[in-house]
Amino acid sequence: MSHIDETPTLYGLMAEFDNPSDLVRAAERARLAGYRNMDAYSPIPIEEINEALGYKRTRLPLLVLLGGICGGIGGYSLEYWSSVIAYPMNIGGRPFHSWPQFIPVTFETTVLGAALSAFVGMWALNGLPQPYHPVFNVPAFERASRDRFFLCIETIDPRFDRHATQQFLEGLHPLGVSEVAP
Repeated sequence: MSHIDETPTLYGLMAEFDNPSDLVRAAERARLAGYRNMDAYSPIPIEEINEALGYKRTRLPLLVLLGGICGGIGGYSLEYWSSVIAYPMNIGGRPFHSWPQFIPVTFETTVLGAALSAFVGMWALNGLPQPYHPVFNVPAFERASRDRFFLCIETIDPRFDRHATQQFLEGLHPLGVSEVAP
């Protein structure tokens, strides 16, 4: 006998708003109601939305710091290895380990390490690239990049109940509530 996994028939429910303040209020009310697996979509950056959704601070600054430290150590180590261990040359009577000449390369590799870790870390922490997402199935969502604001509560939320969540979202007075197919 084979076991067949059932595919969920719903990714979540999405409410559409016409201004950012309504979206922030809706996200705050949803978080206070106990919903945790939700996301907001907006054509403009909204600083208050992260707090309203209950997001914690990102680990990206720590990753950038570690990338910069590793880049600096790597650059300095490469200079040290090449000047002292692999190819020691006495030029002008200077010592093999003449650290002042190592500073420009160390600085540049620190910046390079930090920049690369910021680039890769941002993609990884944001789950990119993501060419497909279920919210793209909602016809009204095409206005998310122009003039509409959306709040989507996902079915994986422990508090999610299809009818109760739909009534909750309708109580927020959105322009509309849509089902998001997977």
